[in-house]
Amino acid sequence: MSMGNSNSGKSDDMPDFSDVAGGASSTAASQAAFKTYTIVSGDSLSKIAKREYGNAGAWKKIFEANKDAIKDPDKIFPGQKIKIPL
Repeated sequence: MSMGNSNSGKSDDMPDFSDVAGGASSTAASQAAFKTYTIVSGDSLSKIAKREYGNAGAWKKIFEANKDAIKDPDKIFPGQKIKIPL
């Protein structure tokens, strides 16, 4: 019984870094999950999706990632900066 007590005492003394490793990796992943793109004249989300993903139908992925900046997917403008999910 005393061995069990010393083991539980030992584990209490050990630092718990399990959440630190997960937090660091998820932060790094979220920062690298997008690239920035500046809209040019003639662009549409479907044209950008076709160029970036090979599929014009993937425009929804871009729209979802930019709901803070794009309210209507048909109303984007030259000079506007958007995030392209990787």
